[in-house]
Amino acid sequence: MFNLANQTTFFSHHLPKNVIPRQIFLPEIQTIEIFISIAVFVAIHSLMQRKQHGLPVWPVIGMFPSLVLALRGDMYEWISSVLCRTNGTFRFRGPWLTTVHCVFTSDPRNLEHILKSRFSNFPKGVYFRDTMQDFLGDGIFNADDEVWRRQRKTASLEFHTAEFRNLTTQSLFELVHSRLLPVLEESIKNSVPIDLQDVLLRLTFDNVCMIAFGVHPGCLRPGLPEIPFAQAFEKATEISVLRFVIPMTMWKVMRFLNVGTEKKLNKSIREVHEFADEVIRARRKELSSYSGENKRRFSDLLTVFMGLKDDEGKPYSDKFLRDICVNFILAGRDTSSVALSWFFWLLDNNPAVKDKIFSETCGIVGERDESNMGEDRGSVVFKPEEVRKMEYLQAALSEALRLYPSVPVDIKEVIEDEVFPDGTVLPKGEKVFYAIYAMGRMETIWGKDCREFKPERWMKDGRFMSESAYKFTAFNGGPRLCIGKDFAYYQMKFVAASIIYNYQVKVVENYPVVPKLALTMYMKYGLKVTLNRRTG
Repeated sequence: MFNLANQTTFFSHHLPKNVIPRQIFLPEIQTIEIFISIAVFVAIHSLMQRKQHGLPVWPVIGMFPSLVLALRGDMYEWISSVLCRTNGTFRFRGPWLTTVHCVFTSDPRNLEHILKSRFSNFPKGVYFRDTMQDFLGDGIFNADDEVWRRQRKTASLEFHTAEFRNLTTQSLFELVHSRLLPVLEESIKNSVPIDLQDVLLRLTFDNVCMIAFGVHPGCLRPGLPEIPFAQAFEKATEISVLRFVIPMTMWKVMRFLNVGTEKKLNKSIREVHEFADEVIRARRKELSSYSGENKRRFSDLLTVFMGLKDDEGKPYSDKFLRDICVNFILAGRDTSSVALSWFFWLLDNNPAVKDKIFSETCGIVGERDESNMGEDRGSVVFKPEEVRKMEYLQAALSEALRLYPSVPVDIKEVIEDEVFPDGTVLPKGEKVFYAIYAMGRMETIWGKDCREFKPERWMKDGRFMSESAYKFTAFNGGPRLCIGKDFAYYQMKFVAASIIYNYQVKVVENYPVVPKLALTMYMKYGLKVTLNRRTG
């Protein structure tokens, strides 16, 4: 009979001294095999959940690896692809014991629920306010409840006054014809490409500072000088968004230690606040030397809020006034300029649309009476009533905003347990991100041609027709519908028409155009273009 003990003894005596019997390795090999088997099982199980949850769900770390990979590419397209796979809503699960958990949605029914039907149950919330408090303070973008209502009511009333309308139209006329067109002419004269996004950001920054503060920073002028306040403001908006994609504990520790991105953010915010504080001090000094009717020559938002009082009957503090102005600059600077940048890029890819807009502007100029005929092309100034007639231009701008909304994602927080119309259960404290960028890429909302740039989808019988704010959410909806929507359209139409009527704009060949991860959807590398003057 075969004797295992004898065989083992035989091999141990006859094997070379440097050869170790195989059975000594068996426990180690079995352990490795078990570990590999478990790892493969976990990987397969996690990846299989992609069909149910939209993304792989890993033990302990949840969906975090997918988020990290997305941050290295186009975050907005990543969110869109997941939402398209999950019928418009999915729940993101971050690492255990972190705040990186939320629900994403792009379902118009859910948006109407959030922004209108159950508005009071979906405020900005503690998470958003804590994250943006350093930069936005108690301004309208960061406020809820009575603080928000008071600011919105005052600003809304001011936006509809004749004085404010005159301020906005006059400041825009001055900036376009005395600043923008000369800068574009300088580019043609020097035969060099120009970063159109940078130019437009400078224009809207100067414009909104005139409206909010009553001051002219001078960002847009020949030579395009660097303005420290503008640079600090842009840097603050870029870095702030990073707080939403890393665990709160991590960025709070970095802020406490004043290291990394938090150190840069702190420096940028300090520069923004110092500029605002100086403007407020100067305005108080100015107003103290005027009385009665003389004070009415100031119609900017800062002066309006300086004349109001809080719940205790006291004038608003300088800190609160600063928060108000910083928030309105954020609202007015980035949204229009970013939208116009994407608009001109889309026109470059769709020359037929550009030709239609040019024909529309020429037709409107051609309707003028004979006394205006024969004027040089560069001296043509579009009147407010003419801008309002530009229906196809408004359709093209709306289509650009549908595909590239200035605010691609927004956030709310659930106060009490809630259920979306699509059946998604939302426990108290849940964070909800509504993906406005993704909505423009949903076939269920816009049809199979949803990714095409087609201004005609906004036209009916030759007239511009708007869409529901819960289908087209570029200007938000419900009680928080953008109070500056009409001005934003006027500003964009006036600027776009003035450029298109005077110049052929061509994007530099093979120029990389991708979005940047920020509070608003900047182009990561700007938009380099060449210009040619139209003649005849």
